[in-house]
Amino acid sequence: MSEPASISSGIAERYATAVFEIAHENGKIAELEGNLDDLSAALGESADLRDLIASPVYSRSAQEAAITAIAKQMKLRPVLVKTLGLMASKRRLFVLPQLIAQLRDKIAAHKGEVTAEVVSAQPLNQEQADALASTLKTAVGKDVKMNATVDESLIGGLVVKVGSKMIDTSIRSKLNSLQNAMKEVG
Repeated sequence: MSEPASISSGIAERYATAVFEIAHENGKIAELEGNLDDLSAALGESADLRDLIASPVYSRSAQEAAITAIAKQMKLRPVLVKTLGLMASKRRLFVLPQLIAQLRDKIAAHKGEVTAEVVSAQPLNQEQADALASTLKTAVGKDVKMNATVDESLIGGLVVKVGSKMIDTSIRSKLNSLQNAMKEVG
């Protein structure tokens, strides 16, 4: 991990721990999880919001006023509104994506869940997703929350990442393996 990424991760971890503990003490974990989904969606959809959190052009006070107004408009939990304002005043808004990821990890651990990143060549139907979730739950011994994406370059099959484990059953990887084996022979 590069040093800047490590520093960002450390900053996000401290804020995430504080927000999670406050939400946990107040029994507001479910509401916090919903807020994270909303905030993540807003970051994904709004180039202006991404610019606000990353650009050094905005003053601390302008960032704080803007992010606080946005957070209140989105009806985020008070602890999240205050944390975002504090992060802006300390010039730490650039770690917001890492904060969201850290909080999601803490909530998943609290709920006894693990997240699986699933990439398929075609969208999974509900029956396939349920079967895969059931198989993964049996394998890891925890409830599995799946983040499914589509990558047509896989040709067929799946790539599943759970924690530090990765299972690649895609046709693309099998073709690459075959190609490498043929190079070794010739």
